[in-house]
Amino acid sequence: MESAMKSDKQPPRAPLQLQHHELPQRPIWQIIMVAAIAAGVQFGWALQLSLLTPYVQLIGVPHTWSSFIWLCGPISGLIVQPVVGYYSDRCTSRFGRRRPFIAGGAMLVAIAVFLIGYAADIGFSTGDKIGARSKPRAIAIFVIGFWILDVANNTLQGPCRALLADLAGSNSSKIRTGNAMFAFFMGVGNVLGYSAGSYTHLYKIVPFTKTDACDVYCANLKTCFFISIALLVSITVLALSTVSEDPFVPEPVDDSKSTGKQLVFFGEMFGALKELSRPMWILLLVTCLNWIAWFPFLLYDTDWMGKEVYGGKVGEGQLYNRGVRAGALGLMLNSVVSGLASLCIEHLARWIGGVKRLWGGVNFLLAVCLAMTVLVTKIAESERVFVTGADGTVTPRSPSSGVVGGALTIFAVLGAPLAVTFSVPCALASIFCNNSGAGQGLSLGVLNLAIVIPQMVVSVLSGPWDAMFGGGNLPAFVVGAVAAAASGIFALTMLPSPPPDVVLSKVSGGGMH
Repeated sequence: MESAMKSDKQPPRAPLQLQHHELPQRPIWQIIMVAAIAAGVQFGWALQLSLLTPYVQLIGVPHTWSSFIWLCGPISGLIVQPVVGYYSDRCTSRFGRRRPFIAGGAMLVAIAVFLIGYAADIGFSTGDKIGARSKPRAIAIFVIGFWILDVANNTLQGPCRALLADLAGSNSSKIRTGNAMFAFFMGVGNVLGYSAGSYTHLYKIVPFTKTDACDVYCANLKTCFFISIALLVSITVLALSTVSEDPFVPEPVDDSKSTGKQLVFFGEMFGALKELSRPMWILLLVTCLNWIAWFPFLLYDTDWMGKEVYGGKVGEGQLYNRGVRAGALGLMLNSVVSGLASLCIEHLARWIGGVKRLWGGVNFLLAVCLAMTVLVTKIAESERVFVTGADGTVTPRSPSSGVVGGALTIFAVLGAPLAVTFSVPCALASIFCNNSGAGQGLSLGVLNLAIVIPQMVVSVLSGPWDAMFGGGNLPAFVVGAVAAAASGIFALTMLPSPPPDVVLSKVSGGGMH
C-alpha cells in the first residue's frame, strides 16, 4: 500500500472504482435521521396510489396514455439514478457529496407535486373547459409533473441510501441497520399516506383547494400533497442540518490522461458492468427475478380485489369500487407489517443464519402468497351468489368474509417479504462495493438497473400475457410466483454470504440471541 502511494505511476483504476478512504462511523441517530427522509418520500407515493385514479379520470387521461405515464418510473430510474449515483460519488461541493442531491431532489418533488395537484386548475386557466370529457392542457401539466416526480424521487433516494452507507462506514451491521430503518420509514410513510388518502374530507382543512375546475377528489389530493410537501421538506431540512458530510477531495489526475473526462459517464457505466464482481452479478440476477415477481402484484393488487375477488366490473355498479377500497385496506395492512418487519430484519438474519438465507426464505414466502391468489380467486368464484334486480339485471353479491379475510391475509403477509426486498439487496450491494472499493452511488445505481428493467418488461408484456389467457390478473401473478421461487433458489445456492462483522461472528458463535 505504501509503495503504491509513493510510486509516481499508479495502475489504472477499474471503471467502477474510486479512491477509497475509510470513512469514520457515525452514531446511530444520524443514520436514523437520514433514513427518516424515506417517510416523506413514501407518503407522497401512497397518496398517488390511493387518490390518483379518480384524479386521472377527472382530467380525462386517455387509456392509451396511461401506459406511457406509468412507464416513466422505470425509464427515469434506468437513466437518472445511475447518472445521479455517478456524479454524487464525485461531487466536490463544500456541503458534501450526497446532501446537495438530496436537497435538490426534495425541491423537485415539491415542484412536481404542485404541478400534479394543480393540473386541473392550470388547465382550466389556460383554456380547458369544465365538464369536457378530455382536458388536454391539464393532461399535459399532469404528465410533466408526473415525470418530474419520478426524476426527483430517483434523484433523492439513490444519494439518500448512499449517504446511509457512507455514515455506516465499513460496518456491515450498521449498513443493514440503516437500510432496515429506511424500509421502516417507508412503511411509516405508506401508513400515513394511505390513511390520509382514505379520508375524503381532508380538503376541508384547506377549503381553497376546492375550485370550479377541481372537485372533492382533486381538492383532497391537493390538500394531501400540501401535507406531503410539508412533511418531506421539514424532515429533509432537519436531517441535512444535523448530519454533516466532509467535502470530497478527488485524487490528483494526470492532465495528459484526462481528455474528455467530463463526458465519460456512459462509457464508465458500461465499463462498470464489465468490471462487476461475481457476487454483484449474482445479486443483480436475484434482484431481477425478485422484481419480476413483485411488480405484477404491485401494479394489479387492488384491481385483483375489485375484479377477481369481488367480481365487479370497472364502471359498472359499486362492487368493483368496494373491492378497490378493500384492496386499499390490504395495502394499509401490508404497510404496517412491512414497517414492523423492517425492525426485525437484523435479528431475523442472525437467527436464520445470514441475510442471504433470510432473503431466499422470504422469496419462497412471496411465491406461496402469489400462488395463493389463485386459490382465493377460485374460492371466490365458486361461492359467488348472483342477485336479479327489479329491472332484470344480474349482479354478484360481495364475497364472504372468509374470502375477503383470506385476500387481506395475503396482503398483510406480503409485508414481510417487501421489507426485506427494500433493505437486504441494497445492504448487500453496499457491502460488496465496500470490498471492491467501488463508489456507493454508482454501485447502487447499477443495482437499480436490476429493478427498473424488470418493471419495464412487466409493464409492456403483462397486459398481452393476461389477454392470452382470457384476461384477468392471475396469469401475471403465476409468472410472479415462478420468478419468486427461482429468485429464492438462486439466493440460497449462488449468492455469497456477506463478510461477517464482529457482532455477527459473536452471535453465530454463541447460538441464538
